[in-house]
Amino acid sequence: MNNLPPSGFVLGAGPSPEALPDTEEQVRSDLAAAYRLIARARWDDIIYSHVTARVPGEPGHFLINAFGLGFAEIRPQNLVKVDLAGNIVSGKSGQCINRTGFALHAAVHRERHDAMCVMHLHETSAIAVSAHPQGLLPLSQHALRFHGCIAYHPYEGLALTPPEAQRLLASLGAMQVALLRNHGTLVLGRTIAEAYTLTATLVKACRIQIAALAANPHPVLPEPQVAAHTALQLFDNGALEGVWEWPALLRSLDDCDNS
Repeated sequence: MNNLPPSGFVLGAGPSPEALPDTEEQVRSDLAAAYRLIARARWDDIIYSHVTARVPGEPGHFLINAFGLGFAEIRPQNLVKVDLAGNIVSGKSGQCINRTGFALHAAVHRERHDAMCVMHLHETSAIAVSAHPQGLLPLSQHALRFHGCIAYHPYEGLALTPPEAQRLLASLGAMQVALLRNHGTLVLGRTIAEAYTLTATLVKACRIQIAALAANPHPVLPEPQVAAHTALQLFDNGALEGVWEWPALLRSLDDCDNS
């Protein structure tokens, strides 16, 4: 499938400055919340997969989960700061990271400076759809958010090598969202909130597709012109996503913690 954005699917100038977290403290808070929301949604994979975020004012530094912690255990203070090589810049004594897993994030962060957050998950339904020859089908409104603007990358094995990193970046192109065949999701966000919200939409689209194909292998699809028009409406000229959803998600997380 074509991995280049169709006409009209080019991101705008980016989010307004007030939409971006401007302190490490805020990024740590949002990133830890994202990990815990992922755990609550059951998109996690024990201690595997990762979400990374750039550290404001520190080019080349990123925050990631400490290896060995479950996503529900992640808190702002136990996130680890690393450089592009995966070297620990700051963290608690005895902490380590999954350097093999971070290699994918480092490759994306190195080239895609528009990505403040990179979210890579092994969610079951998304892996199943990634293995479908046609990938994500335009059979729901959720899926139409990605119609014509989703990338695919073939599975090449467990560890990301430097040559594959270049192929991955070529597959991704200018996209924010990709399905890694037989592997999982890769979502780039201009904020942590955007990465989470896009992932939530993608996961729901995948779950709808699996349910629809289980009910009938030949589901009804919208007309091509309707699908294209709706996709442009949902893209909304590249408007920042997650602005309204994120505060509600954080409140729901607080409610769970206080119950």
